[in-house]
Amino acid sequence: MDLAAQRIVVTGGDGFLGRHLQRALLGAGAQKENLLIPLIDDYDLTGEGDVVRMYDQMAPDVVIHLAAHVGGIGANRENPGRFFYANMAMGLHLIEHARRRNVKKFVQIGTICAYPKFTPIPFREEDLWAGYPEETNAPYGIAKKALLVMLHAYRAQYGLDGIYLLPVNLYGPGDNFDPAASHVVPALVRKFSHAVDTGDDEVEVWGTGTASREFLYVEDAARGIALATQNYDAPDPVNLGAGFEITIKGLAAKIAQLTGFTGRIKWDTSKPDGQPRRCLDTRRARELFGFVAETPFEQGLKRTIEWWRAQRH
Repeated sequence: MDLAAQRIVVTGGDGFLGRHLQRALLGAGAQKENLLIPLIDDYDLTGEGDVVRMYDQMAPDVVIHLAAHVGGIGANRENPGRFFYANMAMGLHLIEHARRRNVKKFVQIGTICAYPKFTPIPFREEDLWAGYPEETNAPYGIAKKALLVMLHAYRAQYGLDGIYLLPVNLYGPGDNFDPAASHVVPALVRKFSHAVDTGDDEVEVWGTGTASREFLYVEDAARGIALATQNYDAPDPVNLGAGFEITIKGLAAKIAQLTGFTGRIKWDTSKPDGQPRRCLDTRRARELFGFVAETPFEQGLKRTIEWWRAQRH
């Protein structure tokens, strides 16, 4: 697909991943005047009326749906109903009206939370339906996974070109550092940076530290989405990842070192670990549209920490 010729709507385009995706799309040939961002203050995409108005006003050829109600383990535990409804409603209305208007391509960003709790390592796309997701984020994960089924159905019945991408945990400059809603990397960067600033000699971290995660630098993720938008057209879901895993204990130690924290890490084992392990098989993305993550993890963490330290005051 020649992006220069397309009007492209990016929902969530003013968010963490969205801002990086805008730059990636422009670098791939999209025209700035044809890159359209529906802001949350102007459009409530959980409501069908606002979705219709957005399509009327923006008339996209391509829709990349990033917008989501999302957060870490705590936010998922506190808002299971909201997370299910909001993510299901947004995708439902956006996909339905995309097919009514003969949109050329619909790109749905899924979630690793959709994988079963005990998925074998590395996560292969074929294992997506092999069990129930981890309980704390199952409502969010299942709502997102239902949209994969919807895209399959709409491709079969209406010929809608819909693709589905599964980025692993993202991190990088511009991430959400709100302690009530942040994911693990920004949460730990904030905690350890604060301890260094205040001279605290102890930082408390949720869980046992034994769970593992894989992390993808946000600029790499944005490049992967742009590549798939240009070059991928098939119903099969595709993982976007870096192909490695690190325990939360190892992650905490690395962030402590990079922030200069030398005190004690206290593990609150009364809090949940979430999914036991996460590490993706990334071969499909490499083979189908040439995506390979490029940013070394420690380099990405250093950039994230530097960004937060420049912004936090």
